[in-house]
Amino acid sequence: MFALPVALRYLFSKKSHNAVNVISIVSMLGVAVATMAIVCVLSVFNGFSDLATGRVARTNPQLKIMASAGKVISNADSLAESLLFMDEVVAALPTVEEHALVMVNGLQMAVDLHGVPAGYDSVTDMSSMIIDGMYLTSETDVPVASLSVGTAVRLSAYPGGDMLIKLYVPKRRGRINMANPMASFRADSLFIGGVYRTEDSDRDSHGVIVPLHIARGLLEYANNEATAIELALAPGVSESDARSAVGKRLGDGFVVQTRLEQEAESFKMISVEKWITFVMLAFIFLIASFNVVSTLSMLIIEKRGNMATLRAMGATPGMIRSIFMWEGWLISIVGGAVGILLGVALSLAQEFGGFIKLGGDPTQLAIESYPVRVESVDLLIVMGLIIAVGGIVGWLTSRFAK
Repeated sequence: MFALPVALRYLFSKKSHNAVNVISIVSMLGVAVATMAIVCVLSVFNGFSDLATGRVARTNPQLKIMASAGKVISNADSLAESLLFMDEVVAALPTVEEHALVMVNGLQMAVDLHGVPAGYDSVTDMSSMIIDGMYLTSETDVPVASLSVGTAVRLSAYPGGDMLIKLYVPKRRGRINMANPMASFRADSLFIGGVYRTEDSDRDSHGVIVPLHIARGLLEYANNEATAIELALAPGVSESDARSAVGKRLGDGFVVQTRLEQEAESFKMISVEKWITFVMLAFIFLIASFNVVSTLSMLIIEKRGNMATLRAMGATPGMIRSIFMWEGWLISIVGGAVGILLGVALSLAQEFGGFIKLGGDPTQLAIESYPVRVESVDLLIVMGLIIAVGGIVGWLTSRFAK
């Protein structure tokens, strides 16, 4: 290990020309700034992932059961009752989901229809998301629907009064009458009980919640049929463990999904965006690291006399090259370590202080500042990048130290 002590001495000792000192510091700062940017950006993506997870926890059930083939679970009600005998399950409710057309005072739009039974608050936090009116379920004598905020705005619909919405769903059975197309639809009218906002732009733009028996009637489902069974778990039971237990009890023919699996596409998109951004920043980091080449080139010129002395003392060309390879590695590692510390410090300051705000009207935003979370795995990946790039740069520069 003759080369490493010499490289450490070259790194921290004062050079005979101030320009070499300045260029060395600039090279380290370039590596540090690029590393800091990578750590901060990855932490922001982690924060948005946590934000999405929190949103999913409010709107999605802990477990959701669907048929593996087809769309309808034929014995949904009895199956939900049987699941209540499991220690892991505290609530099991059949629900119906389908697309529909809604009309109000001549305005119309396509919506996602969600039929839910009484007590749906036991599997989601729906009542806390009501921003106008009240969340009314099928326990009421009068059929009442809850509209998402986007649906309410687009249809100019609001709770209270005698305003009715009319839902249309294509008939599942029978032929289409081309002379009278409306005869091919089943329809029902409901009052508006409340308007809700989930902070999910997709759900908020075209959602309608109706009593389960209304949805079954529109879709011509039997009283025991549903498209899904939504579960709430006992405190302390993990979703993965409960999913395994429920899957074993149900057997083949059903798909059991956790909250994250229900939104797999959204989280996959966040992950893909995160690592594509990482690759782009890694390329910028690679370019910044090539400033080290100029630093080492000037150091090689300055240390020609020392190299001649080392060769006279018996040092081989390989030993000389390894000195400067270690030098490039050390410059990258020191600069990267400083960048990681700065990135972690800035991320923690943002996490607890929230000094960088999101643009836009604060009253319309779910959060006011950029969410961040530092993850140790990200730091290890960044450190691996620093070591790899530092080794490449040092190896390339050492080729000149003949």
